[in-house]
Amino acid sequence: MRIGIEAQRIFRTKKHGMDIVVLELIKALQETDKDNQYFIFVKKGDDSGCLKETENFKIIEVPGISYADWEQLFLPVYASKYKLDVLHCTSNTAPLFYSGQTVVTLHDVIFLEPGKQVSTNNWYQFLGKIYRKMIVPASIRKAKHIVTVSNFEKDRIKEVLGIAGENISVVYNAFGKHFRNNIGYKELGQIRKKYNLPEQYIFYIGNTDPKKNIYKTLRAYRVYCIKVPAPLPLVIADISPEFLETILEATNTTTLRENIRLTGYIHNTDLPGIYKAASLFLYPSLRESFGIPLLESMASGTPVITSNTSALPEVAGNAAMLVDPSNERMIGDSMANLLSDINAASVLIEQGYSRIRSFSWSISADKLLTIYKSV
Repeated sequence: MRIGIEAQRIFRTKKHGMDIVVLELIKALQETDKDNQYFIFVKKGDDSGCLKETENFKIIEVPGISYADWEQLFLPVYASKYKLDVLHCTSNTAPLFYSGQTVVTLHDVIFLEPGKQVSTNNWYQFLGKIYRKMIVPASIRKAKHIVTVSNFEKDRIKEVLGIAGENISVVYNAFGKHFRNNIGYKELGQIRKKYNLPEQYIFYIGNTDPKKNIYKTLRAYRVYCIKVPAPLPLVIADISPEFLETILEATNTTTLRENIRLTGYIHNTDLPGIYKAASLFLYPSLRESFGIPLLESMASGTPVITSNTSALPEVAGNAAMLVDPSNERMIGDSMANLLSDINAASVLIEQGYSRIRSFSWSISADKLLTIYKSV
């Protein structure tokens, strides 16, 4: 087969969820499939070293200025040139005027759900939501097969878009092999210095997206700080000082500022050290289609508190403490209880090590290859 994979953003320096997913899947396919010919369509970027060509994997740089013109104008031209048997579009949308067979990974339909908002603090997210609302329904109708990342999301796609379940396959996400590495004391010290981390801390990945629940999280952290005599600092990744100040004002928690450390963007290769050095990973999202950070934290040996909603219980299994993300007191009390109970934390860590055995990029790549063959 001649298989094309859309991987527009994998060469950008600051990668996020979908970029990391497609990069890991391509690497897993490189390891397992030596028979089929692959064409990886990318946009030129500074991190071109993250993926290397092999005998049956060719990297194709496709021009374009914006996400939309790259995908809708240039990608179909290049895909047609290589006479593909199937084109896998990995990030929710697909070129509408491409005449070949397509498989589309639809990570979620949050942007189509009533009442779900994207923060206007981030215009990239805002414009992305508008683009997806315009393109996704047509892309999905045109696709030969749809891939999504959890059974929860499969049910939501069926309900929101009215699609038959036999046209949707679940291919779980996983976590990078580097999260299993045994990080030494010296390396942890270097990570602490690089990101100005305290010796002990609670780790939380937040951004401007309302689903990350940063308002309730900060109020819950206040509950925790009031409850314990010597609260651990809260380390927050991926938000700006200006955005934090806005949230602290809005939640009436400005007194917490001295207890909060911001890291900015954390490179994926540094994340294992960040997780491992943390006493607790906090992930009380309102809505997730999967939740890769849960697996990353478990693989790093750090106990997890996460939400009892959406796909998070499906991913976490019995290896995390589940909380109501709308209940700030429950979240705060759970933080205090888990951090004071060494036995409970140890049990979650051991269950986490067991849970992550169910997820690997090689398993996911094998499922994708089966889908390509069926198409």
